[in-house]
Amino acid sequence: MDDILLDVQGLTHCYRLDRRRTLRAVDDVSFQMHRGEIFGLVGESGSGKSTVARCVMSILHPTAGKIRYLGVNICDPGQFKSHRELLQTSRQMIFQDSTSSLDPRMTVEEIIAEPLVIHRVRSPRGSLRAEAEFQLKCVGMDPGCLDRYPGELSGGQRQRVAIARALSMGPELLVADEPIASLDVSIQAQIINLFKHLQREHGFTFLFIAHDLAVVRYLCDRVGVMFQGKLVEVGPAQEVFARPQHPYTQALLSAIPIPDPRRERARVVQSFDAKQFHREGALYEVSPGHLVLGEGGGV
Repeated sequence: MDDILLDVQGLTHCYRLDRRRTLRAVDDVSFQMHRGEIFGLVGESGSGKSTVARCVMSILHPTAGKIRYLGVNICDPGQFKSHRELLQTSRQMIFQDSTSSLDPRMTVEEIIAEPLVIHRVRSPRGSLRAEAEFQLKCVGMDPGCLDRYPGELSGGQRQRVAIARALSMGPELLVADEPIASLDVSIQAQIINLFKHLQREHGFTFLFIAHDLAVVRYLCDRVGVMFQGKLVEVGPAQEVFARPQHPYTQALLSAIPIPDPRRERARVVQSFDAKQFHREGALYEVSPGHLVLGEGGGV
């Protein structure tokens, strides 16, 4: 289909622990992302979300499987080399820790303009400073911050600078790996609303990785749920949250706090026994676009 920007099929990645042992962090994961959508990937720590993101961004080379971006198999060294410029400029990533992802010796202007300099891209606004100022305004920061260093900014401001840097290349695919996890709750809400606004304005496709289910429900069009390296459920966000099918998804959603004190006291948290998790099943469709991991059409 022409509207499929990213097609991940059978993605598997193993980390080598020592000469004899390996850890299968991602196990036969498949999903697609359509142009202009926000796809959320959720799961507890260690479920493989970040590994999927790093494989999609070619930071890690998958052990097995295919990842097609704009029709290019980025796992194939020949195809990657032939389309290197496209792949490096049209995909951008925002990391969780803005402190380590921003060079403390560079000013905000230099940080935002760095991708343009590296890829020798001419700024549509005439100069690198004008481009940096424009992008800074887009993320809600005062241009007076252009000459400041990351150490002079708050955590929320640093993350906004990281977002501005990613957007300076006009990406088609933006990957954010738990970009709000290290921020205060009040700042988290600002950044999430900023993401929603920027995605509407720019129309980029957005892979959003998080463990905060309430945020994913608010922000994302579709959601995939991961457990122990497997994708156990995927579908429209409202459908998955309203009618979760896999026992792990049901347990995960039942743990979401409810703002109403009375309903919160009556809330029953479901348990999920990892020992009963069946890894060998396949995703099957339970309703249009809603798939769940199971065996022979049943969980």
